[in-house]
Amino acid sequence: MKNRKWTNKQKLEIVLEGLNGRVTISDLCNRHQIQQTQYYEWKNHFLRHGEKVFELGKATSSEDRLEKENR
Repeated sequence: MKNRKWTNKQKLEIVLEGLNGRVTISDLCNRHQIQQTQYYEWKNHFLRHGEKVFELGKATSSEDRLEKENR
């Protein structure tokens, strides 16, 4: 399989497709032309760092107010 660059969005879509359980990981990897080890690296990275998605835009109204006061 050739070396390719994958965007973060593409990696996420592939990992989520594998997690939904509707397709085997083998079929998924064959379709996207990636090694299964690559899929599992992406999956493990996603599972380890997925909580950061929920940190985005998490400021409370009091934090927003204080930030505006400081400016």
